[in-house]
Amino acid sequence: MTSRTGLTSALLAGATAFALAAPASAQLLSRKDISAEIAMAIAQTAIATCKTNGYAVSATILGRNGEPVVQIRGDNTGPHTMENSFKKAFTARTFRIASGEMEERLKKNPQMGAQYLTGFTTARGALPIKVGDDVIGAAGVSGAPGGEKDEACVQAALDKVKDQLK
Repeated sequence: MTSRTGLTSALLAGATAFALAAPASAQLLSRKDISAEIAMAIAQTAIATCKTNGYAVSATILGRNGEPVVQIRGDNTGPHTMENSFKKAFTARTFRIASGEMEERLKKNPQMGAQYLTGFTTARGALPIKVGDDVIGAAGVSGAPGGEKDEACVQAALDKVKDQLK
């Protein structure tokens, strides 16, 4: 019995030493996430901006983890626009860059593994949503005749809410 008690005491002493060795500054992560209200404002502004320019589009706003926060199918849009706006936003969120920049990366590295990811696209039309340098989501639009037009609508929407992204 003495050896079992000795072993138990040694294990308890080791566990206590390990617990005391943990950094004193360890703490929970503090971060900002996009709210449903801001996501809705971005989506509605992007759709309205494109509509003003004569384009029917759909919009997808993703959160920090790539999850949809808001997805709106615009009036008179093609059936592909929901999926495409999601793929654009997912690419922008995943790589923290404008979705269209992936085309250049793929040209430079045709064997890039990212091209095989589900939800990946090289199409323009999505931008990351940032608070400072921290990417908290992404906004993607699809339906305008050309990704640069989709991207311009996203940029207009992000400009509208920029004061709330602090």
